[in-house]
Amino acid sequence: MVALAGWLRRRHIEPNQISVASIVIAAGGAACFTALPYVGDAAQLGLLVAAATLVQLRLLANLMDGMLAIEEGRQSKAGPLFNEIPDRIADVLFLAAAGYAVTWFSWAESLGWAAAVAAVLTAYVRVLGGSLGLEEHFSGPMAKPHRMAVLTTACLLSIFEVAYGYEGRVLAVALAVIAAGSIVTFARRTRLLARELSGQ
Repeated sequence: MVALAGWLRRRHIEPNQISVASIVIAAGGAACFTALPYVGDAAQLGLLVAAATLVQLRLLANLMDGMLAIEEGRQSKAGPLFNEIPDRIADVLFLAAAGYAVTWFSWAESLGWAAAVAAVLTAYVRVLGGSLGLEEHFSGPMAKPHRMAVLTTACLLSIFEVAYGYEGRVLAVALAVIAAGSIVTFARRTRLLARELSGQ
């Protein structure tokens, strides 16, 4: 990771550029998900592998922008905006699009959007705490790395589903887990914030 950060620095790539690139990566993942119901088995396998790879590339981009900004001393005044906004867009792109990859039941798109909204809420309450001068809580059970781990695992497990007729069953379960876990995470972070505000 340090070597990669050094490579990026030597090429004068700024942290904010990497943050914006994570949106492009997420858009590619979203395209993979939305195409899944409309292609044959072989293409579905390729799209699932590509989606899993892009989810992990998104996390790598998040790590690299932070390393360049902090360890390489490349922070900018607008850095906090680039640190948060692309992350939220990427969450929505990945999770909402995953709902469109599910044909197992008719309201799968709503499940994807529910997971996306719940994910944004976890980040909102974290940033809210920071804006109030309190500690930003990154606790789970469904913080960003956990959400992306669940989604990546679901993509890889869905490869086996293709052999039996893909309908997005594994992705649907993953989205339900992400949505429920994100709601619990939001509630947990909110409770911690309330305790700090009340001086407990």
